[in-house]
Amino acid sequence: MRWALGALLGISLSVSAAEPPLRFVVADSWAMPMVQIDHGRPTQGILHDIMLSLATQVGVPAEFHVLPRARVQNAMEHGEVDVRCYAAQSWLPNQSGDYIWSLPLLFQRDLLISRDAQPPRVDPADLPRQSIGTVLGYTYPTLQPLFDADRLQREDARNQEQVLEKLLAGRYRYAVSNQWTLDWFNQRLLPGQQLHGVAVLQEQHVGCYVRNDPQVPVQRILRTLLRMKMSGEIDDIIRLYTGSTEATP
Repeated sequence: MRWALGALLGISLSVSAAEPPLRFVVADSWAMPMVQIDHGRPTQGILHDIMLSLATQVGVPAEFHVLPRARVQNAMEHGEVDVRCYAAQSWLPNQSGDYIWSLPLLFQRDLLISRDAQPPRVDPADLPRQSIGTVLGYTYPTLQPLFDADRLQREDARNQEQVLEKLLAGRYRYAVSNQWTLDWFNQRLLPGQQLHGVAVLQEQHVGCYVRNDPQVPVQRILRTLLRMKMSGEIDDIIRLYTGSTEATP
């Protein structure tokens, strides 16, 4: 699979310079296995590989814009980027602008995480007042009423990996992570050090959306994403980094 992705990169770079690039926005809060960011640019990961393959199959170069999470939607609204992936419409209830969404591509499971070796299952509503490790700019619908009531407090970090590092270091007792990032993080830890899920906070499918602009090949993008999903290519990319295909509810 890696040699194939390398070949795709070579093809992408050889596309005529006259073709406008497909501009993808990448949140700097993402972590592996979703994306690895080195020196300000994505180099590998599930989302990197999906976006690179998409651009190549559409027939245009891929251009990645790494931005803070808080600037992502603003960049879409101002036409600085064309495609945002790993998003759900429920995350953007007040979305402004003209966009077209893809079909669901990935399945995300958000968990409440603990360091305890044999943690009991936890109901967040039953926790005493304390800080919870979160990512700056992320929304957590299940926990938000508890944050609003000051029964729990956010302790934000810049990205998901930093959240888990701080939990491992004992900065707080609980944090939030998606399942894939937790599994990736635990790979480098001894069994006795690994972090554990104690509650499922949210499960949902996520996809991509595209600016509906005459300068953007919107329908080619959406058809290509559909083909990538139906052919099993996206599942193959997920398997490359996780060892299995996506979990489903």
